[in-house]
Amino acid sequence: MTADLALWRDPNGLTDDERTVIKRNLGFFASADSLVANNLVLAVYRHITNPECRQYLLRQSFEEAVHTHAYQYCVESLGLDEGEIFNMYRELPAVARKAEWALPFTQHLADPNFHTGTPENDQKLLRELIAFYVVFEGIFFYVGFAQILSMGRRNKMTGVAEQFQYILRDESMHMNFGIDVINQIKIENPHLWTAEFQQEMVELIRDAVEIETQYARDTMPRGILGLNAPMFEEYLQFIANRRCSQIGLPEQYKGASNPFPWMSEVLDLKKEKNFFETRVTEYQTGGALSWD
Repeated sequence: MTADLALWRDPNGLTDDERTVIKRNLGFFASADSLVANNLVLAVYRHITNPECRQYLLRQSFEEAVHTHAYQYCVESLGLDEGEIFNMYRELPAVARKAEWALPFTQHLADPNFHTGTPENDQKLLRELIAFYVVFEGIFFYVGFAQILSMGRRNKMTGVAEQFQYILRDESMHMNFGIDVINQIKIENPHLWTAEFQQEMVELIRDAVEIETQYARDTMPRGILGLNAPMFEEYLQFIANRRCSQIGLPEQYKGASNPFPWMSEVLDLKKEKNFFETRVTEYQTGGALSWD
């Protein structure tokens, strides 16, 4: 972080817009990964009882805690106002809106009296897993990742960008794990995947794209070199099409392409192999995926 600190302290090192991007993304991700960790420990873990799944959920919880520590390390190293950064999820509408959107989708999983076993409750679990993994981790994180990694590509804030790159690697694996679980639940319980439920999930994803597009506009009202809000609108539509395809929904944004080709390798699922894929194949050919 030495070079980052020198650049941050240099009055001419970064534009005001670039500083806004750094601070708002640190504010969002610090609260978001904390929310993710809490949701895993207090809600998701209780309902997914397969031992291999639980082993991975524990690993994910640990990694989310490491991510939160990394954001705090960046904030402390740059000498930022911790009160400003860590209260953005309550005080800054662009950040607060995403946190507020996510909270209702954990209410059933976190309720100690909630149990699966009926079609209605099973759909609630499936809905909240989709909101958590497909939307929160699979859409809401990607504007911030692209913004920070783009700055690193321009040799600015390289220490922060490097940490975000490692975090993106983890989050990509987390999302793919969640999508594997979602798809396996669908395979074992096809009666849950009704046409009405599918349409509800389509609307969920489309709403998320609107919210994240507004976040891009709020964090980047004037744009910086190589990035602007209209580019992020198309990027999010491209991402949303991929997420829809991953869980068996029709693509929603015809012709949407990736305006950031340097991100394409990160998004290439064929290159995102992780150890859990073997386990999912075993579930499909051998035993059922245990979930409470």
